Amino acid sequence: MVFLAFVLCIAVSYLLGAIPFGLIIVKIRTGKDVRGVGSGRTGGTNAMRAAGVLAGVLTAVFDILKGASTYFVVSLANSNIQMGSIEIIWLQVLCGLAAILGHNYSIFLMYRNEEGKIRLTGGAGGATCLGGAIAIWPPIIWFIIGLALMVYIFVGYASVTTMSIALIATGVFIYRASMGYASWIYVVYGVVAELLLIWALRPNIKRLIEGKERSVGIRSYVQRRKAGKRPEFYNGEDLD
Repeated sequence: MVFLAFVLCIAVSYLLGAIPFGLIIVKIRTGKDVRGVGSGRTGGTNAMRAAGVLAGVLTAVFDILKGASTYFVVSLANSNIQMGSIEIIWLQVLCGLAAILGHNYSIFLMYRNEEGKIRLTGGAGGATCLGGAIAIWPPIIWFIIGLALMVYIFVGYASVTTMSIALIATGVFIYRASMGYASWIYVVYGVVAELLLIWALRPNIKRLIEGKERSVGIRSYVQRRKAGKRPEFYNGEDLD
């Protein structure tokens, strides 16, 4: 029964993560398909690029909720099947990771490429990763949002901010485990989530190395001033 509960919870978490809120919100607001704009992803950054700040914020909030909803999935399973503490911890970790996988590779966004191969698309997973971390330990939201916001403003790349979310979560879980507050198993969530984000952001990492990545925050402000453009803290277009 425990094995079946694991399978069902992971499947439900994947399906929750796979709901393409960015696609839905942008479609409602503009009629556009967000997959045809910017990076082609369905996350908050690209939704903002396609339909404005409100669409981006709404998308990010709903994507966070997808990850956070795994708390209720695990709680429901635990209320119906008596599981040990280690089993519950692993289920929390696996459900959170399943939600990220659903967001990044949504079964609802399946398509065939030019070679006729089936592909799944979605976002990069940052917001859903945050939600999954909140499901594990709710107060982590303040650590991640505060530090990630600093990365966004001062480092100046949305992709780096996204990758920092799992990195910060890993750091928090390592600290809590080393102090005896929580299990070391939760560190697995942060590490694997970081690998999933890095894999999803491979094109961005390539552009970072080449110096071609879109800038945000103070970096965007400075670059636009130097280029003689109107300074702003979000640069949705590439600099000339």
